[in-house]
Amino acid sequence: MAQNLWDVLFEGSQLMPIHQERSWQPEADIYALNEQGYLVIFELKRAHADGGAVHQALRYCEKAGRFGYEKLEEMLRAYRKGRPANLQQEHQIGFDLEHPLDRSAFNRKQHLVIVGSAGDDELIRNVDYWKLKGLCLSFIPYRVYQIADEHYFEFFSLPYDQHSNPGLAKGVIFDTNLSYNEESIWYMCDGDRVAAFGSIQGIVHSFSKGDIVFLYHKGYGIIAAGQVKSEVREDAAADAMYRELKWLTPKPAKGKAFNFMTVSQIKQVTGRNFWWAKTMKAPFLNKEDTAHLLENLKEILA
Repeated sequence: MAQNLWDVLFEGSQLMPIHQERSWQPEADIYALNEQGYLVIFELKRAHADGGAVHQALRYCEKAGRFGYEKLEEMLRAYRKGRPANLQQEHQIGFDLEHPLDRSAFNRKQHLVIVGSAGDDELIRNVDYWKLKGLCLSFIPYRVYQIADEHYFEFFSLPYDQHSNPGLAKGVIFDTNLSYNEESIWYMCDGDRVAAFGSIQGIVHSFSKGDIVFLYHKGYGIIAAGQVKSEVREDAAADAMYRELKWLTPKPAKGKAFNFMTVSQIKQVTGRNFWWAKTMKAPFLNKEDTAHLLENLKEILA
């Protein structure tokens, strides 16, 4: 549920996730850092919460306020399934900072975000009470619908009027997984597909047929673009899920030099920055911005 909360609600947020709730552990659902290094804590309240729900979330926040740099880096390593992690470096790259934050800058402040039922009046009143007391606290409502035999969750992200459904996104900058496997780029390019691996492979469900995928190779930039043309397929041997692509630009060939659109060029063309540390680089692009980026990319890759 926490992963869905992150993927669906905050695809446009400039936040760096460092931890998700573990089963049977007294902790919040998601911990993330913003550009200033402040800790943002998300707590999801399922169904109608009792009167102590906010107090429980506040206890999580109070405990997290004592986390030092080493603890945050330890959480990031656990979130990355034990892979090596340098918090300062990854934060600098993710937020495109000229210099890394000093260790002492991390977790100077905490912001608590409670996600709860839009019909839970008591929870909403409790959140409002603590906000009036000066706490750095926000509330995000959700509703539950049943259509036929299916249940649906409708979330209202912050800011509500800027929320975009990943299923409706027209353009997505997608990472080639170079940090973990230098062969992943060829798995995608040679196989005419966009793919994700291991614990995050399900992220390819966020694409829809017709979406435009811009493959981003870390240290280079956008190396190719293609249009999604299939449903999700599974490759157990590669521990991967993928969707097939119809290429809209030339694609790299193994062993040969290839052109690419640099990060600075991407920013110049789109007029925005992206959350580079995520596999799917937020924010997603609408139809017009996608067409503009694709047009400029074709000129560079020609």
